[in-house]
Amino acid sequence: MRLGRPKPRLRLVGAALTIVMAVFVVRLLQVQAVDASAYASKAAVNRWVTHEVTADRGTITDRTGADLATTVDAFDVIADPYLFTRAQTKVADAPQQAAELLAPIVGGDATTIARQLATPGSRFQVLATRQSPQVWNQIKDLKAAFADKAATGEGANVLAGVFNEPHSRRVYPAGDLAAGVIGFVNSEGQGAGGLESMLDKQLSGTNGKIRYAQSNGREVPTAGGQDQPAVPGDDVQLTLDRDIQWAAQSAISAQVAASAADRGYVVVEDNRTGQVLAMADAPGYDPNDLAHADSAALGNAALQDAYEPGSVSKLMSMAAILDTGTATPTTRVTVPGTLPRADRIFHDDVDHGTWHLTLNGVLAKSSNIGTILASQQLGATQAQANRVLYSYLKKFGIGEPSGIGFPGETPGILAKPQDWNASQQYTIPFGQGLSLNALQATSVYATIADGGVRVEPSLIRGITGPDGRFTPADPPKRTRVVSAATARTLSQMLESVVGSEQGTGMNARIDGYRVAGKTGTANRVDPKTGRYKGYTSSFMGFAPADDPRVTVSCVIQNPTKGSYFGGDICGPVFKKVMEFALKSLDVPPTGKPAPHLPITFDPSAPASPAGAKGQ
Repeated sequence: MRLGRPKPRLRLVGAALTIVMAVFVVRLLQVQAVDASAYASKAAVNRWVTHEVTADRGTITDRTGADLATTVDAFDVIADPYLFTRAQTKVADAPQQAAELLAPIVGGDATTIARQLATPGSRFQVLATRQSPQVWNQIKDLKAAFADKAATGEGANVLAGVFNEPHSRRVYPAGDLAAGVIGFVNSEGQGAGGLESMLDKQLSGTNGKIRYAQSNGREVPTAGGQDQPAVPGDDVQLTLDRDIQWAAQSAISAQVAASAADRGYVVVEDNRTGQVLAMADAPGYDPNDLAHADSAALGNAALQDAYEPGSVSKLMSMAAILDTGTATPTTRVTVPGTLPRADRIFHDDVDHGTWHLTLNGVLAKSSNIGTILASQQLGATQAQANRVLYSYLKKFGIGEPSGIGFPGETPGILAKPQDWNASQQYTIPFGQGLSLNALQATSVYATIADGGVRVEPSLIRGITGPDGRFTPADPPKRTRVVSAATARTLSQMLESVVGSEQGTGMNARIDGYRVAGKTGTANRVDPKTGRYKGYTSSFMGFAPADDPRVTVSCVIQNPTKGSYFGGDICGPVFKKVMEFALKSLDVPPTGKPAPHLPITFDPSAPASPAGAKGQ
């Protein structure tokens, strides 16, 4: 059989292929040139969306695990203004309709939201931030209802362009409790104060991403997507005890209000470990409501205020005197009513004639003149005495950061002895002419309570990572400041301040416990003028004196109502906080009687060999 000629068939196939290619070319030109904008519009409506997933910020707890700062789910409500145009919604006033629906839900202004939704050329607008899941559920339900109506031709879905961006919101379950220590986060969720700022890197974690397809405002579940999970931040456990913090904060807040004072602070430290059990400021603030907080109260005054301590600083002078063997508690010190030194005449807080005090009595009665006279014996010359005292002040940590690393902490001011002016060499021994913060002052008393060893204070007990593993904080640095014998003697002398009828700290007595402490009433430097105005009142001490467990300090700045003496207004605060702390920690009552060191001496009686050193 003879086959047909192949050339016609080849021509037919070639012509067909030419026609097909021509159709493809024409269609390609139509898509890429003639109808390009129309297809771009369709692609814009059906597109991939990428959102950042914010990592959960780590939780901050007290030593028992009670939440002090935590993170809850939240959403930013966002919108794509393109999806609100007339071309997409077939409605002229879609931005206005959507704004009227959204404003009551997110607590915004309808006019402002409508303006955002009608922004020309914009593809992204944030309508509301840090909204709760309940808020987004309301919006989602509305979106679904409008979408169902639009599908049946009953109207336009004017909420199709509203989306959510997963976020989180920082909350503080205890309100203003320990706010000065914990701090707060800013509108971006970043630590902006206190430990939130100091530990921001550990608390923040690592953000993730989520990518999905959406069509006409709805996610397309069958299109797949990409999900990069966020890594949550570390959880931080503090040394603070929530209950003791509450007791401290309540006591100082009440006394600051009663004294019409500028502010006050209480610090509670476990002298065995250096762990800070409470650090309370008054007035404070609620980090949940920063909009109504007083900007002057946003810091941590217990660490950031530098003040002249006054008589509570005499403990360091006495430590130097005893530790160098310059005098003993029974050394006689004849204290005149006034003492001319340098360019001024020094007085005690009360007018008196000549007092015949022991060194113990100088501390118990808080005599400035007696302290000056005793401190002068630290060296053969005043310059030598200054250098010896300075060396002990430095060993106690004065003029140096506490070691906590808290943002904005002041190291205080302690000039070198060669720079002390004529009056400073006599005022520094009784606590004027140098400055410190409240934690530094507390640490001085905790050092004596711990047998003369300074334990570096700490606020962090440990950190738990995303893997659930708890890492305890590094052991604190320990430094021997004075001998154990000196610390024991100082503790007994401090008991005379509280236990003796001639002492200035009787208001700090606690039934069943031996208390060692010291009052302070210092001239206060007004931070606005740099001049002395008003007083700094304080009381610091530890208990039980025979086996110290807890050290408590109270400082009140510029009391203007009632008494301004430290024993009168800070002694009761110390008592309330110490009583609560001892009970909370199950510290048993004292089992030994207190020693009774002499306060005064009989000038007609012969002095012991060491008795003349302080005269």
